[in-house]
Amino acid sequence: MTTPPILVRSSILTVVYALFACVPDQPLREPGAGGEATFQVAAGQERTADPREVHLSNIRQLTFEGENAEAYFSFDGKRLSFQRTGAEGGCDQIYTLDLATGDTVRVSNGTGRTTCAYFYPSGDQLLYASTHQHDPSCPARPDFSRGYVWPVYPSYDIFVADASGTILNQLTDSPGYDAEATISPKGDRIVFTSARDDDLELYTMALDGSDVRRITHRLGYDGGAFFSPDGSKIVWRAQYPETPADQAEYRSLLADGLIRPTVLELWVADADGSNAREITHYGAGSFAPSFHPSGEKIVFSSNLDDSAGREFDIYMIGVDGTGLERITWTGGFDGFPMFSPDGRHLAFGSNRNESHSGNTNVFVADWVEISEVGTGD
Repeated sequence: MTTPPILVRSSILTVVYALFACVPDQPLREPGAGGEATFQVAAGQERTADPREVHLSNIRQLTFEGENAEAYFSFDGKRLSFQRTGAEGGCDQIYTLDLATGDTVRVSNGTGRTTCAYFYPSGDQLLYASTHQHDPSCPARPDFSRGYVWPVYPSYDIFVADASGTILNQLTDSPGYDAEATISPKGDRIVFTSARDDDLELYTMALDGSDVRRITHRLGYDGGAFFSPDGSKIVWRAQYPETPADQAEYRSLLADGLIRPTVLELWVADADGSNAREITHYGAGSFAPSFHPSGEKIVFSSNLDDSAGREFDIYMIGVDGTGLERITWTGGFDGFPMFSPDGRHLAFGSNRNESHSGNTNVFVADWVEISEVGTGD
């Protein structure tokens, strides 16, 4: 497959850029909008699905201001964590949203750039990465004179906060990038990406930040890892430079806190990093993978069906790399899919119903299990 240019639209670029950054408190909703829904979300407004989106029913829009993405369910399925850049600009900050009431709370402190928030199993704490301890201002945007690149800010560290936003602990303090952390449903380990060994590798640690173990060992970017529902496996996105020239460029960019994510493939391994295997081979920008509650399938976002590289949709594939199925068909960006723990709902970010070109918001849909819906490899 021809390698597509990735993310030409600047507005979509902003959304995926937030993966690596993924204001006074302001309401993200108008109370009372929308009708009955499974979640009965006060913020929700029902949106019509494309007829081809046969797995999605009762699609609800949950955010309406700024740019919103990376919405992840709490372990009890009652709340979402997500990151938002306000309409007034500034850096991404972390919010939580109560799916029963629509109440939205900012839990980061409003300084620096934040990304990749995730609830602890108990639900009373969450972790996220932030640059605020190094500088309260927003870090500089990357220089695109070297082409399309993502920043991997060395000022990122991982913090734990309570539901009100009080920082309880700093889990990482090594030199270089530490971010993209998620927690095993077993409640025993955190997986995250770090540049502490002069490469972007995956590591795991205990919930208090102790017992750090490196679990990937190949030159290139390993990131965005999620555990399977039983905690026995992980899935992540990766880019491994093969030629000496590509390896030299990767090292040069990383030295400047950058990577070039034009091609990302998905990998699955045991939770300790063993038995790693590549499950996509599309030569496209495939990212944001997470598991179906069965543990047998993975949802992710990719531009694999757009030769121009601008259209990102959600797909599902078996853990063995077979049975690829396209889930969304709406123009623009659909990404960051995550199932609720019971498998009844899918949260995702999307440009659908955009208020301006490329505007991204958080949506949640009822999930419809349909056997043998048209597939293709």
